[in-house]
Amino acid sequence: MADEFDVIVVGSGITGGWAAKEFCEKGFKTLVLERGRNLEHPDPEYTDMMAPWDLYNRALMPEIYDVQGRYRDLKEKSYPYWSHVSQFFVDEKEYPYSSPKNRPFMWTRGYQLGGRSVTWGRQAYRWGPKDFEANAKDGHGIPWPIGYSDLAPWYDHVEAFAGISGNKDGLEVLPDSDSLKPFDMSCAEQFVSDNLKITRPDRPMVIGRCANLSEARQVHIELGRGPCQARNQCSQGCSFGAYFCSLSSTLPAAQRTGNLTIITDAIVASVVYDNATGKASGVRVIDHNTKQETIYRSRIIFLCASALGSVQIMMNSRSETHPKGIANSSGVLGHYIMDHFGGAGASGEIPGFEDRYSFGRRPTGVYIPNFRHEQTDEVGFVRGYGYQGYGADRPRQSHTGNSIGIGAKAKAAVGTPMPWRLGIGMFGEMLPYKDNQASLHPTKKDNWGVPLLHIDAHGRDNERMMMVQAAKDAENLLIAGGCVNVTSWHADPKEHIQVGARTHEMGGACMSDNPAEAVLNKWCQAHDVPNLFVTDGACMNSVATQNPSLTYMAVTARAADHAATLLKQGIL
Repeated sequence: MADEFDVIVVGSGITGGWAAKEFCEKGFKTLVLERGRNLEHPDPEYTDMMAPWDLYNRALMPEIYDVQGRYRDLKEKSYPYWSHVSQFFVDEKEYPYSSPKNRPFMWTRGYQLGGRSVTWGRQAYRWGPKDFEANAKDGHGIPWPIGYSDLAPWYDHVEAFAGISGNKDGLEVLPDSDSLKPFDMSCAEQFVSDNLKITRPDRPMVIGRCANLSEARQVHIELGRGPCQARNQCSQGCSFGAYFCSLSSTLPAAQRTGNLTIITDAIVASVVYDNATGKASGVRVIDHNTKQETIYRSRIIFLCASALGSVQIMMNSRSETHPKGIANSSGVLGHYIMDHFGGAGASGEIPGFEDRYSFGRRPTGVYIPNFRHEQTDEVGFVRGYGYQGYGADRPRQSHTGNSIGIGAKAKAAVGTPMPWRLGIGMFGEMLPYKDNQASLHPTKKDNWGVPLLHIDAHGRDNERMMMVQAAKDAENLLIAGGCVNVTSWHADPKEHIQVGARTHEMGGACMSDNPAEAVLNKWCQAHDVPNLFVTDGACMNSVATQNPSLTYMAVTARAADHAATLLKQGIL
């Protein structure tokens, strides 16, 4: 096989799949390199067609090791670590990283074709104008060189192909999408939402927007994708192709052009820099199985290996011209590591509707967008948070041995309908702190000779104050929505705020028009190396409060269009 291409895309997840699709459809021979194993769609590793009683250990994870003998720190890890999806997450014994013991970082990775697009939560929200203005306004982080208007047409572009279900809610803070019909709220959720429209019209609760096909358009049908069956088994791999995933969507679209080459088990260790041209000439790849090295060459390179994965590759790409890592003349490569954080929420009962019950497994919940964008004397912090909830349900009484009661009385109570309940949890915006950073470990390397990544990121007083206030706000919101017996909670603000737990890590190679303060320009193009682009979470200057994947898609499609123009003009 020839080792020269027009484009090399490193990573096959959400951004890598989009980059491959855009370039292949524009006629460029494109190589996608995935460090993990190959998966097909649908794949035998999918477990979405298995009955609960056929799943290993009824889908519960054992204490220490899963069915494949892979270690899990189960007390620290959360969604969606279950035995029936553990095959889609890496073994931390095989793929270690480091972080300070007093502030451990939680790095969740999926090394397979499709990456974490196989298991993502599918919540898909546009960022609003204020999200791109916040850094410049309050002075935290590097000001964004782009605004909402720059991304709006690209949001349209990616939404039309991916398929995003949701309402058009008419909210400035949450711009409307090119959406498929929304999934319905339950009667109890609608009750809370309607009450909030009266009591707190500035605090709307809407149905969650998600990348599940509530209906299939022609663009989806042509790829063999069908509508969502509302089974909510998405993280197990969807045989229907009903949720957006590289395996069922972008990669097949790229493959049908005849311009795509995919190589799996290909660990990209570094970008190769050519001093004579001042450009990147290719990438150095280590075969996962044989450890044999190969260099693949191309005219441009798109790093889409995940925020921290791309940063690790760039830092390990050292040369005489770039001794601190490729494209790092600014010295800020690896800085401004961020994530969303939780730690606060509330739940309550919804009165009435005693003649109705919850049923079905809708693939999305409810969403309350950010309503605290600016600092006030009242709260003393900047930025804000939104809330997400799985949705209201009406469970039946059960008895697992953890509650008081034995004998006939306990047995008789089992199955008794309980009141409707709704719970919401915060998604807080962590500020971009420069000294939250990733670096290469000075002595430790992985099994392929690549230095381990050391991640040192933590929340500060702003996040702690935000968490305490978010609990109060959550309680007040549910009460305003008509809930009763409401209780709120928040983690101990004196404790370490877990970074990485939301699996929305961002930063490390931020954008700016000023090459002295950032790695990339407004096109996600490296200032120092014009044919190197980074379009995954590494390019983000802030985290907002909305889930970031839809913005990653729009950023990637926009950057690919710009790069393709430069290729056609012969500039690159």
